[in-house]
Amino acid sequence: MSETKIILDACCGSRMFWFDKENPLTLFADIRDEEHTLCDGRNLKVHPDIVSDFTDMPFLDESFKLVVFDPPHLLKVGENSWLAKKYGKLPEDWPRVIKKGVDECFRVLEDYGVLIFKWNEDQITVREVLDAIERNPLFGHTTGRHGKTMWMCFMKLPINE
Repeated sequence: MSETKIILDACCGSRMFWFDKENPLTLFADIRDEEHTLCDGRNLKVHPDIVSDFTDMPFLDESFKLVVFDPPHLLKVGENSWLAKKYGKLPEDWPRVIKKGVDECFRVLEDYGVLIFKWNEDQITVREVLDAIERNPLFGHTTGRHGKTMWMCFMKLPINE
């Protein structure tokens, strides 16, 4: 990994929330590398810099200063639906998968590094996720028209790891 890549987006998808979708400080990772035409005709492109499963990332410990984690958040969605293509689909054992993902994010974070975790409560509440990952954020912010998306900020403190 280049030393200039100090930020990791662990499951970048189509990089929807990035202002600079080619940010030179960021390594974009996702388990998918694919393109789809959505039902409204838009082209969805998922082309990470590296194909990687967020539950088992191929990076050394303490490789990044900032990690962005926006995992799939839907359980009840058709395998080939546009929602699954755009946001991904969680397996039934989602609590284990999300905990493993968060643990991996902390593993690759430097001490005092920051994890930004985005979650949408459409099908699983933030409280259920926090119970599953056994961690509490420093702070968070609810966004969206219906207030279902939460951005949470965590910091890797050596005394807690």
